[in-house]
Amino acid sequence: MNYVLDKILIKEADIRRRVDELGAQVSADYCGKQPVAVCILRGAIPFYADLIRRISLPVTVDTITVSSYGSGTTSGALKVITDMRTDVKGKDVLVVDDIIDSGRTSVALINMLKERGAASVKTCALLDKPSRRVVEIKGDYVGFSIPDEFVVGYGLDWDEKFRNLPHIYTLKEDK
Repeated sequence: MNYVLDKILIKEADIRRRVDELGAQVSADYCGKQPVAVCILRGAIPFYADLIRRISLPVTVDTITVSSYGSGTTSGALKVITDMRTDVKGKDVLVVDDIIDSGRTSVALINMLKERGAASVKTCALLDKPSRRVVEIKGDYVGFSIPDEFVVGYGLDWDEKFRNLPHIYTLKEDK
């Protein structure tokens, strides 16, 4: 099965404006602190890069590659593929992700960071798809809530394609 771009769901200018707002909100909430901003690779890269440049206080940057998906089905078990380098013990952590979908990966990662001794863990996601939630989680900072459609662009992909697009698009089956 092959897919093609359908329509623009969120325009680049709207993304830029919302990232500015999120950066200001994170800066205000973490005033006087120096959080560790953790990028969940690979989908969050463009969002993360834009967001950390809009946070007006010192941040430690780090990345992690995780998955909670088995072969074709969601297992719920967190698999750390590439771990962070920063010791988070006693630190405030901001997990930056492209999308909160089922919520399994986010919850598992939050729990792991708390077990490692993080003073606090908050989440910042560009997109939230609450209709797909299977575990209890609400993002602390959310760019946009979207309907249950498959989306690509601005870091999000289908089969490793479309990550480089400046807008967020829906996909449709190519007939």
